[in-house]
Amino acid sequence: MKLSSTALLALAISSVTATAYAESQSQAFTPVTVKEKSAQSEATGFVEGQSVTGSTRNWYANESFRRGATLRYKDNGVLKETDRRINWVQGTIIKYNSGFTEGTVGFSTEIAAYNAIALDRDRKDLASGNGGAPEPGRVRPGNNRTLTEDGGDAVDQWSKLGLANVKARFSNTTLTAGRQNFSSPQVDVIGNRPLPSSFEGVTLHSEELENLSFDLGTFDRNSPRTEQSQRKFRSEYGDSSAEADHVNTAGITYQPFASLTTSLWGTQAEDLWNQYYFGASHVLGDSSILSLTTGLNYYKTVDEGKAKLGQIDNDTYSLSFGLTHTAHTLTFSYQEVNGNEYFDYLHETNGIYLANSLLSDFNGPNEKSFQIAYGLNMAEYGIPGLKFNIYQARGWGIDGTHYNSTGYDVKSMDGEHHYEYGIGTSYAVQTGPLKATTVRATYTTHRASENQADGSLNEFRLVTTIPFNIL
Repeated sequence: MKLSSTALLALAISSVTATAYAESQSQAFTPVTVKEKSAQSEATGFVEGQSVTGSTRNWYANESFRRGATLRYKDNGVLKETDRRINWVQGTIIKYNSGFTEGTVGFSTEIAAYNAIALDRDRKDLASGNGGAPEPGRVRPGNNRTLTEDGGDAVDQWSKLGLANVKARFSNTTLTAGRQNFSSPQVDVIGNRPLPSSFEGVTLHSEELENLSFDLGTFDRNSPRTEQSQRKFRSEYGDSSAEADHVNTAGITYQPFASLTTSLWGTQAEDLWNQYYFGASHVLGDSSILSLTTGLNYYKTVDEGKAKLGQIDNDTYSLSFGLTHTAHTLTFSYQEVNGNEYFDYLHETNGIYLANSLLSDFNGPNEKSFQIAYGLNMAEYGIPGLKFNIYQARGWGIDGTHYNSTGYDVKSMDGEHHYEYGIGTSYAVQTGPLKATTVRATYTTHRASENQADGSLNEFRLVTTIPFNIL
């Protein structure tokens, strides 16, 4: 499906017109003023404010590869192939947070232990094909789902220090040093596995002003989701041997109206790229009648320093329109990559705030994609916490034949295309001892042309997350 600029404009106009009769949210300008309230002034003390919390996540995924696609693994040193991968892992986090000490400058600490247990261990001492025993190689080494041994077997159980940092706070500004969580459009904790990633570095977050916040950060290592060690940063789609010694980032988030949020970020992945981001989200109307949510995400990426990934000159954006009436939301999203390489982001981060980043990222060289999604919130029908969603996305025009650099394997991509559709449901427990427990089930199908990198597969996931308090 190919949409012209005229068609996109017509879609935007029709969406706005459809909301003309809805009650408008406040569009009044909110001035930037100094906050009267200081978070540090309410500090209760290092011990007095401490807490011990945790969560445990049961994560199951079953992938079936189609159209001849396979994964490779080693069995006693012999390279073999399989068309199925099953991962079943229990991930548990125990986190300690102290309170901030009292005074003009307060200090606190955050420590979290991560543990993973492979429930599908894929034992090779059981003969495959006999009595339903697991077939060898279903867990592939080097994957980001289960920590595996060189031969492909899952490691039964492993642990690591996921977070370990100290914080200093003055007024509404906090400096954090050590292994930590961080969230931005370019360096963002990714939590779509049994355990999340984390980053080693120093960050500064300031909320001294109403409606305007600032962030600065510098990182030199990341702690991957399924590894016990730390690694230097590398790209998600480029040459995996190209690493950045440091990642430096800065951003501003500004909310000029109650209905409009904007952000502007710049990130340097040393000797890989400089990447700039602008995002905006606007809500118009009243969802009890009809509301329109418009989202824009734009990334500009250029090579930097030693250019370990070669020449990069990439402009990528997505534009989405979501119409909501009571329990129902219908969303249209268009995304376009302008560049002869992938739109790329940092590995072990969720640094891709694009509307069509799904099972596939729809981020091939010169790729265009369009998605239609429908969501149903059953709270409107007396079942709060229960939601359903369904979507279909198509990508076309993938062309890497004009790529003349070294960092990306795209030259064989000539007119590639693919599509993806998925259906999911989730439920969040509303009351009782299991309050905030979530259960989510999804089924996704992806089909690709010969040289599109994601391949053809079906995947089913079932994820249950249970939070709990210890202290």
